[in-house]
Amino acid sequence: MKTPSVKLPLLACMAVVAHSSHAMDVELGGFIKMNARYVSGDVEFQDLWTGGGSISEPTKRTQFSAQESRLNLAISSEEVKSFIEMDFVGSSQGNPVISNSYSPRLRHAFIEYQDVMAGQTWSTLVNTSAFAETADLGGPLVGQAMVRQALIRYTHNDWQFALENPYTYGTDAVTESNDSSQQEWIDTRNDYVPDLIVRYNKKGDWGNISASGIIRYLDPVDTQQLSKGISVAGKFRTFGKDDLRLQLHYGHLGRYVGTDAAKDIIDGELETTLSAMMAYRHFWTHRLRSTVFIGHTTTEIERTRRNHFGANIFTNLTPELSVGFEVGQYAINDKSPSYSNELVDTGQSQYAQLSMQYSFR
Repeated sequence: MKTPSVKLPLLACMAVVAHSSHAMDVELGGFIKMNARYVSGDVEFQDLWTGGGSISEPTKRTQFSAQESRLNLAISSEEVKSFIEMDFVGSSQGNPVISNSYSPRLRHAFIEYQDVMAGQTWSTLVNTSAFAETADLGGPLVGQAMVRQALIRYTHNDWQFALENPYTYGTDAVTESNDSSQQEWIDTRNDYVPDLIVRYNKKGDWGNISASGIIRYLDPVDTQQLSKGISVAGKFRTFGKDDLRLQLHYGHLGRYVGTDAAKDIIDGELETTLSAMMAYRHFWTHRLRSTVFIGHTTTEIERTRRNHFGANIFTNLTPELSVGFEVGQYAINDKSPSYSNELVDTGQSQYAQLSMQYSFR
């Protein structure tokens, strides 16, 4: 998700680059964003729908927030490029009782030299052009790949090859000494083989499409397993300025897809995930546009069923200032997991969100 940027005069950045004898370009970018969010239903309130969630008594809640505001800095020389970005989402420091002070979180921090990228950024499995324009941060996360992590990536023409940070997210097998309500999280001390991702990209006047494959060696205690998954995503031009954005994911993708909707291993077994996302954006005028979107994830072992759909309208009051309004619904329709006969709760919540964003250009 590229953030607009503005070049700073070199003299204003002398403190940043004084140590270097080579000329550097320094760019400051980001945006200030304000959200007003109203949620009503029996899925507990979330700042954004992440694919997870729990069922509660029906509630209603309104929240104002500026935590999604973002800053980034790009520094480049003749041969090397670097980028770092932060926002304030997910901070546990602030609260509305006193001052709403929130600590920054790292989004991106990477270096590019020739055809190699190293650092933290979007996983190679992620096609950012296939993200929908939404007021809810990230849009239908439940149906799309949206992982940022440390990696080393090599790009050759339309091909990308990456080794990415390994991490096993899931639960150990249930034994006679414990039941499904007392499952233990997998010990990640044996995550020692990097995840391997290969991706092919194709683009043209019609848009772009990517196809990716992932292989992972998951090695929790006594459960060595090889997992595999595939992903296809793209953005396609349709009529005028309109576009269609699609994502389809299948396999042992776990934490790579659906954010918190699926795990890598459940009850000691590899989880299989099927996820999809579709969004269509229509331009009413040069500045006024709308997006209709839906995201969906199902899993085989845990038998999660998560859905998120919505519709919005955005306009630019100025080239830098946009305003958007969105309504939608997030639903949890899980079935009893394959390892348990325990009944699970289902529910849904509706939301309305107003956003205003000023981008630095």
